Amino acid sequence: MPISIDVLRVGRCYFLSNYGEYHEFEVMENLGENNFRVKDIHTLEYYELNDLIQFGKGDDFDMGEC
Repeated sequence: MPISIDVLRVGRCYFLSNYGEYHEFEVMENLGENNFRVKDIHTLEYYELNDLIQFGKGDDFDMGEC
């Protein structure tokens, strides 16, 4: 079931598919303005959610809980 960015919760795991890329991450902190600090589940790398959608939302955009 697709979800919206504004309903993400700290401590929960989500996936995001956009422009052929697939990411699974845990939300670590709400930075405001629909931006979050997240940790990649596989690489343990930290980044901001806006980095994943900075070029817009592709036709394959999908987001949901893991």
